[in-house]
Amino acid sequence: MSKRDYYEVLGVSKNATAEEIKKAYRKKAIQFHPDKNPGDKAAEEKFKEAAEAYEVLSDQQKKSRYDQYGHAGVGGASGGGYGGGGMSMDDIFSHFGDIFGGGGFGGFSGFGGFNGGGGRQRVNKGSNLRVKVTLTLDEILNGVEKKIKVKKYVPCKHCKGSGADGGASHSTCTTCNGSGQVTRISNTILGQMQTASTCPTCGGEGKIITNKCKYCAGEGIEKDEEVIPINIPAGVEEGMQLSVSGKGNAARRGGINGDLLVLIHEEEHPELVRDGRDLLYNLFVSIPDATLGAPVEIPTLEGRVKVKIEAGTQPGKVLRLRGKGLPEVNAYGRGDLLVKINVWIPKDLSRDEKKALEKMAESDSFTPKPSSHEKNFFSRMKDMF
Repeated sequence: MSKRDYYEVLGVSKNATAEEIKKAYRKKAIQFHPDKNPGDKAAEEKFKEAAEAYEVLSDQQKKSRYDQYGHAGVGGASGGGYGGGGMSMDDIFSHFGDIFGGGGFGGFSGFGGFNGGGGRQRVNKGSNLRVKVTLTLDEILNGVEKKIKVKKYVPCKHCKGSGADGGASHSTCTTCNGSGQVTRISNTILGQMQTASTCPTCGGEGKIITNKCKYCAGEGIEKDEEVIPINIPAGVEEGMQLSVSGKGNAARRGGINGDLLVLIHEEEHPELVRDGRDLLYNLFVSIPDATLGAPVEIPTLEGRVKVKIEAGTQPGKVLRLRGKGLPEVNAYGRGDLLVKINVWIPKDLSRDEKKALEKMAESDSFTPKPSSHEKNFFSRMKDMF
């Protein structure tokens, strides 16, 4: 099922300010918050959808790519992408809980917070990884699957990512009683003020490992390699960045994996030049072929095609081969192949060739006769210099 437009999800226009986007997201998140809609799967999906839209539209770089390329510009490399579609509830609260005020999960206009309770345990987040993928124009034409071998942190195989030897050697933190936060009350000239901060004993995790895994020293992660398939859509461009959700570094002790960010690099074609979704080709023909007309072969991404050069073709003429260009991401149709005609003027001539040209030069047919349109064009060009 295709994703809805992010602006439509939040109910804002494309010209909305950062503050308007934030305000719209807060309104949607409160409306569909799990504590307000217990057991309502539809509300939960809308809650995640709003988080996904906000993650993109609140980031200027992601917003710019989304405005230019749509959903493929900010995700979709392997069915993942940014935002709520690939995140758990803990991930959403970890990312955006602070914009609602209060301490973590609480502060949603009086709601108790996801899974109840006023405080929250800190959720570890693995770091993102960046890779560069080089594509040919042939691969960009139809899209391609690339398998990338990545060195990354993965969950420890011995403790299954828990960091504890035996997998269950944890105890509840006595400092915060498992909440991950400690509350302090201080007296000020304005009265008593309550502040919440991360528990210094457990680092916000709410539990303490009593018997650490000797293979990962209690971190729950280890270095390894993984081969990751990346489905790259047709029509991507140089500098575009895709995201594979959850394929970055694993988080310490069973947190949320980071993302794999895929930067597109476009390999130069030996004959064709890309201009957006159009392709450009310089065709050189001889004086006789331009004068008399001749069949020529033009390279395309799907093989060479034959084209007839009409008699009397002038240098600079552009032939348009419709539908022989590239597609746009998330769009129908293809661009064109534009062929510019260049007449090749030889530098070294034999005596007989020179005599033949001198004889042709005496003919009235070889006297330049530009059309009125061409005369006006060169007149305008003269005024520019």
